[in-house]
Amino acid sequence: MSKGSPSRGREDQTAGRTTINVTDGTLIPSKDEGGLLSSWNIGFFGAVALLVVLPLISPDPYLRILSFVPDGLVATFSVTLISIAFALMIGLFAGLGRISQNKAINRIATIYVEVIRGIPLLVQLFYIYYALGPLLKLQGPPAAILAMSICYGAYMAEIFRAGIQSIPKGQMEAALALGMSRSLALRKIIIPQTVKVILPPIGNEFIALLKDSSLVSILAVSDLLRRGREYASTSFRYFESYTVIALIYLVMTLFFSRVVAFMEEKLRHRGNVH
Repeated sequence: MSKGSPSRGREDQTAGRTTINVTDGTLIPSKDEGGLLSSWNIGFFGAVALLVVLPLISPDPYLRILSFVPDGLVATFSVTLISIAFALMIGLFAGLGRISQNKAINRIATIYVEVIRGIPLLVQLFYIYYALGPLLKLQGPPAAILAMSICYGAYMAEIFRAGIQSIPKGQMEAALALGMSRSLALRKIIIPQTVKVILPPIGNEFIALLKDSSLVSILAVSDLLRRGREYASTSFRYFESYTVIALIYLVMTLFFSRVVAFMEEKLRHRGNVH
């Protein structure tokens, strides 16, 4: 599902009703899904095995491709990490704006979230690079980072909003009764608890952003996909080039899906202990 669609999340059962929201995240391994033949193990270790075996069987072109793309891998991670950092900051402020009692702030934050979520990420990349780029003097990676930060900031805002609203209202009321201001209660009591709730969905957004970072190759950013395209266009080895690129993306996304699942399990276990 593209970033232009606001329908995201997981299955939710309330009041005898089942609502299914489809997420664009990758396969998150379940704790109950064990064994060597689990779907995650097959996907991850199968992709790793192919990345090892193919260069051994056919060094030309597979080994040449693997030696050609490392700088693109660095660019992909750089854009992803910087974008997710800015998206978190934007999402926090927009999420707080969404629950603000100030009508003007609430309206501005809501408009931002709804407008950005209603425009596909690819369109936002083109708009910022070609339309705003000359005005803001943005080229290449900075334009890509700005577009992805703004886009994912809107989704992060909804994660922060939902996380904050999931904390029982009694805690805020108790803090206010003790003489704390609303902003102080948010910083000291509500947000620290919210972080534990939102870490897994933020991890999912990181994985989705890592995949969507392939779109920045159209903005003259030498990311992983662009490096693969460059090799393919000069060698005419399109099948081999895109096979390697696809396998690398698969390994990365499945690896981080395991990290997200581990974090979620740790947080769940810690919550049960306390």
